[in-house]
Amino acid sequence: MEHIKPPERIRSEAELENILADPSESDLACVSRLSGDVLILGAGGKMGPSLARRLHRAVAQTGRASRVIAASRFSSADVRSSLDAEGIRTIVCDLLDPRQIAALPRCDSVLFLAGRKFGTLDRTDLTWATNTVVPAHVGAHFCRSRMVVFSTGNLYPMVPAAGPAPTEDTPPAPIGEYAQSCLGRERVIEFISRQEGMPAVIFRLNYAVDLRYGTLVDIARRVFAGEPVDLTMGFFNAIWQGDANSYALRSLELCATPPMILNVTGAERISVREGAEWFGSTFGRVPRFANTEGPLALLSDSGRCRARLGEPTVPLSVLRQWVAYWVQAGGSSLNKPTHFEVADGRF
Repeated sequence: MEHIKPPERIRSEAELENILADPSESDLACVSRLSGDVLILGAGGKMGPSLARRLHRAVAQTGRASRVIAASRFSSADVRSSLDAEGIRTIVCDLLDPRQIAALPRCDSVLFLAGRKFGTLDRTDLTWATNTVVPAHVGAHFCRSRMVVFSTGNLYPMVPAAGPAPTEDTPPAPIGEYAQSCLGRERVIEFISRQEGMPAVIFRLNYAVDLRYGTLVDIARRVFAGEPVDLTMGFFNAIWQGDANSYALRSLELCATPPMILNVTGAERISVREGAEWFGSTFGRVPRFANTEGPLALLSDSGRCRARLGEPTVPLSVLRQWVAYWVQAGGSSLNKPTHFEVADGRF
């Protein structure tokens, strides 16, 4: 991935949306080689809208005839109308209804973002249905497409915080029903890929950071508000959402049978304590802490992704600055904490 000098700070939601949706030269090169339409399932969530816009802009800039189609329940009418305004075709679809999946247009390429994490404790059945039954119906309908299927690093075992992080070859050892159901999603897609010859990528992402949500945002907001920062999970990985968008788009060219697995995150192993202290120094506040660092952490080695698709364009040093300015300036929040500090898999 080419290195573009990022701005020193992002001052508005409009500027943030524009940066997230701005295709890189690598994105444009990928889209110029794609044929057919691209469907984004779960396009109304945290990452879907900016990914749809990035793809749509890349199609326009390369002069391709492909269409970008965004399907979601669209619980936010504003999100749908904003995509419509850019010329992206939107379809309201409840993926829990197999009849609605069957009515979706078949496309050459599918980005499957839909899933359920938070609220698992209240409705474990709904989490399992969303993360395993839905992929079965989606995979069956789109078995002639290539598909990038979003998953999570949560299905890896906890590892010693100072030791090597899991690679794609590390056997899964999911803790809790959310992570277990995500492994179920992967196995369903793998079965369909092998059975029907559907090329796919399993996109194990953790943790994407948009200035309105993400691990670094959670820490910064707690420090700024004088709230304690939980150290139970002392280390984590993170990646700028714009880079995650680019990796997802370009993963369409990596689809294989059986599916390629790709860990998607930043290269740095980030200390929660050091991050909180950095934000405290920037804000002129002394951070408060709760609990102490445990011996284990949930980490991922993204070496394969970076070797195939290049280094992220936004390093941790820049991302921290962006988050600090955004929080200090009273920037908006999605009010969707990551709960990265959870060590028992109970979301």
